[in-house]
Amino acid sequence: MSFYKFSYLALIVVVLLSGCEDKQTQKKGNTKTVSKDLIPDSIPDVETIAERRARFEAELPDVEKIEQEQLIPFLTAYGKDNPENRVVIKTDLGDIYVTLFNDTPLHRANFIRLAKLGYFDTTFFHRVSPNFVIQGGNSDRTDTAKMRGKVGSFLIPSEFKAGYSHIRGAFAAAKYSEQNVSKASSPFEFYIVQKKNGAHHIDNDHTVFGRVTKGMDVVDKINAVETDDSEWPLRNIPITVEVLD
Repeated sequence: MSFYKFSYLALIVVVLLSGCEDKQTQKKGNTKTVSKDLIPDSIPDVETIAERRARFEAELPDVEKIEQEQLIPFLTAYGKDNPENRVVIKTDLGDIYVTLFNDTPLHRANFIRLAKLGYFDTTFFHRVSPNFVIQGGNSDRTDTAKMRGKVGSFLIPSEFKAGYSHIRGAFAAAKYSEQNVSKASSPFEFYIVQKKNGAHHIDNDHTVFGRVTKGMDVVDKINAVETDDSEWPLRNIPITVEVLD
């Protein structure tokens, strides 16, 4: 082998070795080091579904659950201790002032109780029937269902009174129609008649236990919102109810 051939081969070997060394250096240069300070000592415990439910229950107010057979004496006693009959229903469209009738004592006492427990503050005006009524006291929120479970499953006996008809501004109790021959009321849901000439076709079918004294313009605004086919407003209308006196 001539000197020139040997030199040429040696040069190729040097170039190849240099290329491999550069690649190794490049790999080392791209390596990222994670600080030990960023590595947690332990992974925090994940809250289980049961624990989350228990926490949610604990956040709700203590409520004495009422059975149907206890209802009348309970509400009678509660009404004597809580004589208020004026409330305000607050919404983002304005406030509605309502006076509850003293001679519908079971409905008045039940509504005042739920207002003081904060039940209505979990609910919406969930039904809007154009040129008829707006209905509140329900929602698709979990805390509404939880509160209902705490309050109890019962119906309020009807309290039809002469002279309390479904005029515009009437404040009345909704009811469950299935097998409800006694026309007893739902303890949770109420409605306000918005129709100009009233809704007298449902007189003596639902208990009217109050009337709007201020805020029918707000009732009209709510009655005008857009709804889906089931009369549920396309945007939620949350409410809060405050007891005045």
